[in-house]
Amino acid sequence: MKRIYKGLALSVFMIGAVFLSAKAQNPIIQTKFTADPAPMVHNDTVFLYTGHDEDDAFGFKMHNWLLYTSTDMVNWTEHGAVASLQDFDWVPHENGAWAAHSIERNGKFYLYCPVPGGVGIGVLVADSPYGPFKDPIGKPLIKKSEHDIDPAVFIDDDGQAYLYWGNPKVYYVKLNEDMISYSGEIIQDPSTPDNYQEGPWVWKRNGHFYLSYASTCCPEGIGYAMSNSPTGPWEYKGMIMDGDKRSNGNHPGIIDFKGKSYVFGFNYNILKQTMSKHYERRSICVEELTYNADGTIQKHPFWSRNVEQVSTLNPYKRVEAETMAWSEGVKTEFATEWERNISWDKGKKITERLFATSIHNGDYIKVQGVDFSDGPKAIEVSVASLYGGKIELRVDNIDGPLIGTVNIDAKGQGDIWKTMTSPVRDIKDVHDLFFVFRGEKDLFNFDWWKFTK
Repeated sequence: MKRIYKGLALSVFMIGAVFLSAKAQNPIIQTKFTADPAPMVHNDTVFLYTGHDEDDAFGFKMHNWLLYTSTDMVNWTEHGAVASLQDFDWVPHENGAWAAHSIERNGKFYLYCPVPGGVGIGVLVADSPYGPFKDPIGKPLIKKSEHDIDPAVFIDDDGQAYLYWGNPKVYYVKLNEDMISYSGEIIQDPSTPDNYQEGPWVWKRNGHFYLSYASTCCPEGIGYAMSNSPTGPWEYKGMIMDGDKRSNGNHPGIIDFKGKSYVFGFNYNILKQTMSKHYERRSICVEELTYNADGTIQKHPFWSRNVEQVSTLNPYKRVEAETMAWSEGVKTEFATEWERNISWDKGKKITERLFATSIHNGDYIKVQGVDFSDGPKAIEVSVASLYGGKIELRVDNIDGPLIGTVNIDAKGQGDIWKTMTSPVRDIKDVHDLFFVFRGEKDLFNFDWWKFTK
């Protein structure tokens, strides 16, 4: 009887834990410092292009643009750097990969990339949202003034595309259908709305045109204006989110996905876990956006945690280790494996990997809403062992029920990737899954995982 009661209590605890953790945690990326979100929806996936603040940034130290994807709005998979300043032959320096914008048209994907200091706004194009991206024109698309930052593209229902940008004024121009040239004059919008600072983002909903932006400075919140036309005049309507003294800047990115609306931006919370002074090391956040009946937008608190998971994760397909809803202590790294470790004669490229690294005792990765409905028998993991250690598989909480342990006994094999298999306890239904790492020193690198039925 005690055994039955204990099992029932454990089941109730586990179910309760799932409901308690059904919402995302902000910031949504913890392994790198990310800023200036540019979300794009394609094929039931959110493609989130981001700026990248380097780990040692004092001011803005930004060399490339990163890509993350999600199908459920809580688990985000990193895909590494998809573009950099080196993709533009006309950019004279290595720093300055500021807020970019992404859009798809006619099966091609465009990334509009500003370089501050009067260098201009460039455009890259690819046949896939994952890249590779190339510069099709070999020069800036926009080069007008020191205000050429924060581009945003909107395509109206009639097919006309517009490019917006600017600080402290809004500029726009009509793009041609090829998306890499424009027609007519560059216009400085005479109706730049109240509290406009930078970071414009334009979209259309139910016949209303919206312009959101980083509002006031500093700190910057997110304000918005509305219009009956994509070229204004814009009427200020209020704040989507007030600024907060804990976060100096902001940059909105707004999408609809699976029946809901979302606003992306950033704060400095990951930085503030370890630093008390201000550095430009930002972290992207997301909030569900709520409209009123008249089309105006409700004001939201400063990056609360109200984004619910919109679909579950399948653990029986290979899942990259850099797919996570939350992590502590873990970083990510990209590496190319060659046939030979001889710098002048590498031979053939074996593969390229993005993997979880900097793993130490007590670090963990959380994957949210994993559907174990079929009942797993074992787990496979791909690791390269440094000093070795263990992966504890726990559900619903970092110290929740243990369903398995992967023992990684090898040492000194950080350049050799092995697939290891370990049995797991039978488990049903949907649970949050925690990979909790145990051991001494640098444990191992972690590439992917997969449960077997």
